[in-house]
Amino acid sequence: MKLLRLGPLGQEKPAALDDEGQYRDLSGHIQDLTPCHMALSELDKLKAIDLSSLPVLPQDSRIGCPINDVPNFHCVGLNYARHADETGMARPSEPILFSKATSALAAPNDDIPMPIGAHKVDWEVELGVVIGKTASHVDEADALDYIAGYCTINDVSERAFQLETGGQWVKGKSAPGFGPVGPWIVTTDEVKDPQNLNLWCALNGEMQQNSNTDDMIFSTAHIIAYMSRHMTLRVGDVIATGTPEGVGMGQNPQRWVQKGDVITLGVEGLGEQKQRFV
Repeated sequence: MKLLRLGPLGQEKPAALDDEGQYRDLSGHIQDLTPCHMALSELDKLKAIDLSSLPVLPQDSRIGCPINDVPNFHCVGLNYARHADETGMARPSEPILFSKATSALAAPNDDIPMPIGAHKVDWEVELGVVIGKTASHVDEADALDYIAGYCTINDVSERAFQLETGGQWVKGKSAPGFGPVGPWIVTTDEVKDPQNLNLWCALNGEMQQNSNTDDMIFSTAHIIAYMSRHMTLRVGDVIATGTPEGVGMGQNPQRWVQKGDVITLGVEGLGEQKQRFV
């Protein structure tokens, strides 16, 4: 099942994408798509709905962030082997964890405002994970059972804020609009293997990142198990699992997003995004 939210900012309706590519209105069954609807038991109820019986929403509807009021926005750094290599940093021996402010969460195709003082804005296509069951001290063999679904994420970064001003990475990761998610959340039954998904990102139509999740240093299951030893993962938490090589910071010379630039990106089976920086 592919779940999404449609409509003007602040007025989004819950919806599902049917097999014909039509948007079906779920608002007769639920008010909104919130973390509680990511619980595995609640997802089972949504999957039981006959989508063909639901009203069709306009195809040109604005797509919003697919979950409202996310509890936590977790991220993993340097989790692709070739990306770690391009940055000149050592491949990590354990997952590097950091957070983005949940206020950075954004719709997949909305414009992104350049922060005041920003001059090193970068792109990062990532496989996103949404937690569907409270996870604490989970075994890696069972970790995928705690996932509600997968999504496409752009972990937009301002590298000067992130790396050149001291403190933690969160400063360079959390500006408004720096966390586009979606277009939809795809439930796990539609993703055969999260470690074999192509993902890509282009700047003004020129391919920058073109890789596969098989280059991850730490698998999705390992990440969830590892995180659950250090914190409790909550239903509806979003995890960005890392980006492959091809970011602007890793290029020679380095390349940064400018006002007016358009980023397009996608993850195999999880949908595509398009953002203009303004």
